[in-house]
Amino acid sequence: MNPGIKRHEPIWLFDLDNTLHDASSAVFWRLNESMTDYIEQHLSLERREADRLRLHYWRRYGATLLGLEKHHGIRASHFLAQTHRLPGLEAQLHMPAADRAALRRLPGRKFLLTNAPAEYAKRVLTALDLASCFEGVIAIEAMRVFGDLRPKPDARMLRVVLARHGLPAHRCVLVEDTLANLRSARGLGMRTVWMQHYLKDNPHGSETGVRLHQKPSWVCARIRRLRSLHAWGA
Repeated sequence: MNPGIKRHEPIWLFDLDNTLHDASSAVFWRLNESMTDYIEQHLSLERREADRLRLHYWRRYGATLLGLEKHHGIRASHFLAQTHRLPGLEAQLHMPAADRAALRRLPGRKFLLTNAPAEYAKRVLTALDLASCFEGVIAIEAMRVFGDLRPKPDARMLRVVLARHGLPAHRCVLVEDTLANLRSARGLGMRTVWMQHYLKDNPHGSETGVRLHQKPSWVCARIRRLRSLHAWGA
């Protein structure tokens, strides 16, 4: 452990898209198009059917990739590399300067925990000038359990990740925009913070029937700015 880090300080696990930056306007629509392109090409489907299948697998498994891997033998590494190319991405990424400063000042160890591929995550962090804030990046490639891909919100993967990095659950705080991921983390004894700043239409909360003004039992705190973490008392 870094001698400059106090033992009582929290261990922060941050989601990436729609937690650290506005992915809804800059990324998600491009990723959806890219995934539909991939399905259309590699499964030889018409455009409308490819888009329907992308959405179906996302709703059923929580990630389109899981359905493609399970039912069509698509290689995860190929799918991730092809769909996350996103040329010119860096110029479209933005976050509030106050949030960047707050993240840098936040005491405790910090890890990125994202269902995105590592190369994409590193591109985003570099573009947002956040790469130096994180001790490690835990991306989807590191989320296999006994050979099977288990991205968030899979609790089995979370247990493996915590054990692999020697992170006690009771000291960890997951900062996320997705309620299902927070629920799994809370079930393991982690503390949870629901980041709502970029949820204009509350797409994640609506899946569980929870509105932005509500606070489910598995959410320890709701925030709209990262600087709020300093006063949260974690």
